[in-house]
Amino acid sequence: MGREGDEEAEGKVEGEGTTSLFPLASAFPISGDRSSSGDSKPQWLYNPSFSFDVSKIHDSVGVVAYEPGPGSDEEKRVEVRERPSYDILESPSSSDAEYRERRRRKKGKKRRRSHEGVKDVTRKSKVHLGGKQDKDYYFDVRGDRDNLAFGCLYRMDIARFRRHELLNWSDRVVPSKSFRWDLSLYSEGDANGMDNKAKFEGRYYSIKYAALGRHKQLKHILFLRQKRSYINPEEFIPLTDVSTSDTSTIGMKLGPEVQESWEDQVIRKTKEFNKLTRDFPHDEKAWIAFAEYQDKIANMQSKKGARIQALEKKISILEKAAQLNPDNEELLLYLMKAYGSRDGGSVLVERWEKILMQHPGSCKLWKEFLCSCQSEFSRFKTSEMRKMYAHAIRALSATSMKLCRQAHQVGKVPNSVTELVQIEQGLVDIFVNLCRFEWQTGHQELATGLFQAEVDYSLFCPSLLLSEQTKLRLFEHFWNGNGARLGEDGAVGWGEWVEKEEENRQKAAMLEESIQESEQGGWTGWSEPKMKKSEISESPHEVLENALDDDNDAVQDPDSDDVPQDEEDLSALLEKVGIDIKTEADTDVTDVAIWKKWSEEEALRDAEQWMPLRENAETNGEEQLSRVIAFEDVGEYLFSLVSDDARLSLIFRLVDFFDGPIALWTSTNSPTWMEKVRSFEMLPKSTLKELWDVHDLMDHNKGNCSDLYLECLFDSRKDASKRSSVMKFLQNAMLLLLKVFPRNHILEEIALKSNVLFETRTTPSVNVITPCRGLAKSLLKNDRQDLLLCGVYARCEAAFGCNDIARKVFDMALSSIDGLPLDLQVNATFLYLWYAEMELGNLTSGSTSSPCLERAVHILTCLGTGAKYSPFKCEVPSTQLLRARQGFKDKIKALRSSWARGDVRDHSVALVSSAALFEELTAGWSSARGVFEDAFSMVLPERRSQSHQLESLFVYYIAILLRNLKQATLSRSWETILQGLHLYPYNPTIFAAFLKVGSLYTVPNKIRRILDDYCQKRPSVITWLSTFLNELGKEGSQHRIHGLFEKALGSDALQKSVMLWRCYLTYELHMCNPAAAKRVFFRAIHACPWSKKLWLDGFQRLSAFLTAKELADLQEVMRDKELNLRTDIYEILLQDEISS
Repeated sequence: MGREGDEEAEGKVEGEGTTSLFPLASAFPISGDRSSSGDSKPQWLYNPSFSFDVSKIHDSVGVVAYEPGPGSDEEKRVEVRERPSYDILESPSSSDAEYRERRRRKKGKKRRRSHEGVKDVTRKSKVHLGGKQDKDYYFDVRGDRDNLAFGCLYRMDIARFRRHELLNWSDRVVPSKSFRWDLSLYSEGDANGMDNKAKFEGRYYSIKYAALGRHKQLKHILFLRQKRSYINPEEFIPLTDVSTSDTSTIGMKLGPEVQESWEDQVIRKTKEFNKLTRDFPHDEKAWIAFAEYQDKIANMQSKKGARIQALEKKISILEKAAQLNPDNEELLLYLMKAYGSRDGGSVLVERWEKILMQHPGSCKLWKEFLCSCQSEFSRFKTSEMRKMYAHAIRALSATSMKLCRQAHQVGKVPNSVTELVQIEQGLVDIFVNLCRFEWQTGHQELATGLFQAEVDYSLFCPSLLLSEQTKLRLFEHFWNGNGARLGEDGAVGWGEWVEKEEENRQKAAMLEESIQESEQGGWTGWSEPKMKKSEISESPHEVLENALDDDNDAVQDPDSDDVPQDEEDLSALLEKVGIDIKTEADTDVTDVAIWKKWSEEEALRDAEQWMPLRENAETNGEEQLSRVIAFEDVGEYLFSLVSDDARLSLIFRLVDFFDGPIALWTSTNSPTWMEKVRSFEMLPKSTLKELWDVHDLMDHNKGNCSDLYLECLFDSRKDASKRSSVMKFLQNAMLLLLKVFPRNHILEEIALKSNVLFETRTTPSVNVITPCRGLAKSLLKNDRQDLLLCGVYARCEAAFGCNDIARKVFDMALSSIDGLPLDLQVNATFLYLWYAEMELGNLTSGSTSSPCLERAVHILTCLGTGAKYSPFKCEVPSTQLLRARQGFKDKIKALRSSWARGDVRDHSVALVSSAALFEELTAGWSSARGVFEDAFSMVLPERRSQSHQLESLFVYYIAILLRNLKQATLSRSWETILQGLHLYPYNPTIFAAFLKVGSLYTVPNKIRRILDDYCQKRPSVITWLSTFLNELGKEGSQHRIHGLFEKALGSDALQKSVMLWRCYLTYELHMCNPAAAKRVFFRAIHACPWSKKLWLDGFQRLSAFLTAKELADLQEVMRDKELNLRTDIYEILLQDEISS
């Protein structure tokens, strides 16, 4: 920013070598020559400073330019100063006329300069020019909003950002390609001197320089605030050499710091990753970090070709990692995910098949492959997915059998082989996923038949040494026979059925031989009687083959004979209502109400038709035959299980699949639980109850009922109602499975509770008799030493208010402990805990002393002291309480070694719970908390988070905390709940407790912040549902809930959650946003094409917003995807015609 040319000319210095009293005089020319003899004034008055034109001061020094050198520490700037005023001194060489002329020329020049380029001025410059120019300030009476943007008083509307050429700080030269704020663009007066291009380049920054600022070769400058340390430099002793340290900079941080450009950073990070992967080629985290850094590079690219190039580099990195680590499943999954971003369709499937051929025994790879195939809308078909599941089960089953043979060769028990147990549990997971897939596609009978077949095949196999092929042929004869299957009345199991069949065959053979002996020697007639003599003489395998041939013929006959007749009857009925069956493809249903009725009828039949039918004379229709499950439908999915853990897992998954009454059976941190939660189509009854209680509590605290009801969001109350036939099925199944796992109190509890639910739904009455009393007594009659069965039965009696009968059962069981074997006496801890909890359940709220409380203390005292149990008679003395407290401490101390190894048993968890309950009743909440904390300290946090026993113990800890919430301090209670969320972030009970306590004692923003943190770091369906529940009913939360849904369904982990899609659809409809609801519906069926319930939501909830043509197209796509449709649209038309 230099001076004007004319100003430079006027400002040239004459006589630079002359020294004078007034330095400024040397900068200006003398207007006239001084007379050497005609003037008698003193010599000092003849100084040249008294003989110059004063008016030229304004032109020459009005603007002083300061140009720093290359080594200057200051930036280039122009300091504009106000023109000072001077008193004019009379000079002998000046005249009044000349002075006035110079003043006139100066004012004209100033006027021309002020009006130069003033077409477009800023707002502030207009205000300045409109005021008086004779003072240095003006009053801004309107206020300036830009002060909020700039943080201080600022003279302009636009804060310019430009390149600063060359800086030098502390001997560190900053490269020229750097940017900073430059004040030299503006003058102190106004912005009139600024050209139009500089004025309108943009606000806050220049577009040109902003583009340069994003350049990948730009090196930014980081300005650090200089902070002086409190350390005295004289007392500071540096670790480096004294000669190389500068004591003047000790404790002082240098101001500017040069940062590396983006390209420099990419080069540096790439070198670091290359070195790291070369030094540690088997470190999977290093390879994954290297691959993820390529995603960061791709996000910085503006061109598609550059992004594709970054993706190719990422794939090459992962291929190299997989080559060096061929057995690492995480690296293979990352590689396949990268392939999925580039490839698609058949190419991706071929890559998956190639990897699975190399790793046929990897359960994790098979699960990801099936999930990717299932969610691909364009290639999805139910029959194709069945083939994929069959391949997975066969591959894993072969691996399991190979490991089992290896274990037998070395003399190991299969239950002790960890790898075998893991393979079998993964096999169970994939099988359950198959059953859930069949159920959600509308094939409920097939899902039930698969469970029936697998349980019989694995758990009730005959005690014969059979090969796998022989075993399958023998099971085929059982399946196609007339024997009762699992869950049906009269079922005895496959093995026992084979034994009975063999006995019947032997009896028939002996009877035939006796008849022949009695008739020997006489005439037997003209021909042999038509009896099944051939079956008696044939081998068992030939019997099976003949039976199979007969069954196949029987299946083919109905299709060839009966179906055409049914089609003729149907065509006749359709002709009566004016529908021509020959023009079925051209006929469209134009009434939307018909499609809605069809969807309602379809949903009703799905709820009722879930049990497979047997082939008989009554199942000749096509609809009935589709519900018959043949051996060919289940045979290729069967496999054998040898480990007890896998067998129990299969049973628990069966109960959980049908939403039976079962407690927590696995850790919520396990992949099995996460897969189960992600596959929700509707909330289970237990989870729904917990969320509903939290919703009621939060509405009560707000003082009003929220407009967004929980059932509108989750819509699961009508779906969660259990059918009595399902409870009957579970009851029969558990009673049969008790033959395989006798004295298993979990199965016994499921059987009794299922019986209660079945009896109360079928025969509701006000009778005080407990529904399961007869079943429990029959079970106890078979095994009177089953202590846990006594406890389960007593708890059922107490649940129906029969406390006296429950006390008698508990007292009888506890009194007979001493006469039982030692392995059964260990289970007595459960009885003491259940008995005490039953007594506490009878306490009235707020009571501190009652017979029930004294009974509970007496029961727990007997457990702590180890004395023989005796029924309650009087209050427990204080000495017994001290002995019991010390006894509990000694018993818990004895568990330390086993818990440290990770060996946590159920009875030890019951012991800790009993000790904590005893401390709560006798010493208060703080002592009970100490028991829990000491117990958890005995186990490492990693093992603590993976043990479902310790998780159930923590849930019990939370229950006691909620019961004593008024006595406990808020900080300790909140800390305990946050600790539980950290350990078990997917547990719905802990999340419900978190919302309860938070709604009472914590500000809403804190709860929201914690929930957002968990949704980001550990997302799950439970976490997001808790977040939605926290936002319900709040003012202005509609947009936030909408954003939460988008964020949840945008993640790869939850994009395939049918439950979240259904909640989102329900929410948009509740907010009266049909256009958004339609978009959500079509996105949902594209992400989850297998969910029939999701498709039917479009018919039932969007029928008012979709045309009949769109609904007809939806049904056609459902048929193309091979979803099971039980209702024909013409049935609804016929019903509508008849009713009208």
